[in-house]
Amino acid sequence: MEATKCFFVLAGLMVGMVSGAAPVLAKSELPGAPDKIITDDTIRSVREWLDSPVVSLSINSQNRLRKDMVQDQIDAADKQWRAEREAEDQPLVAATLTNPLSSYLTQIQARSGGLYAEIFVMDAIGLNVGQSSITSDFWQGDEAKFQNTYPKGANAVFIDEAEYNDETDTWRSQLNMTLSNAQGEPIGAVTIEVNLNELARRQQL
Repeated sequence: MEATKCFFVLAGLMVGMVSGAAPVLAKSELPGAPDKIITDDTIRSVREWLDSPVVSLSINSQNRLRKDMVQDQIDAADKQWRAEREAEDQPLVAATLTNPLSSYLTQIQARSGGLYAEIFVMDAIGLNVGQSSITSDFWQGDEAKFQNTYPKGANAVFIDEAEYNDETDTWRSQLNMTLSNAQGEPIGAVTIEVNLNELARRQQL
């Protein structure tokens, strides 16, 4: 039986080589459920670097600046962001990616050694305040990452389903949390895309 299986595997590889198609390779296994791998210790560690003054100061500043925005204005800003992603002139994107909070989050991602694939912080209406890399949209207020955190209160944590990333052959999940001020009042939210394979590896050391 084993010899037969080996024959068909080798035959499949040879067909792929002859036809010019790349052989199908098995993807890495999901190391476990995201809410089991992303433990309380992981969340506490994340909260430590989120406690930096640059995080709260940046969110509070944007909350004051954008507190009177109506939905039409939010939609227009999101539309501008999406358009700028494909344009040479990127005033909104550039202003966000070069601010102090984005610089801080970029450093955190770089120092994580592959543990964090993306980090972005949102204000009280779900607009990006800072991010480690460019996101597909500017407004997250209509997405689960925001709706299951900031509106739910200061201690809300939402761990999303695992998704496979083809480019890195890894499984990832988004850890989403409400961000609060010193008085325990919600001011915004954060999304951290966690490399589950790397986190599981570190937990086994």
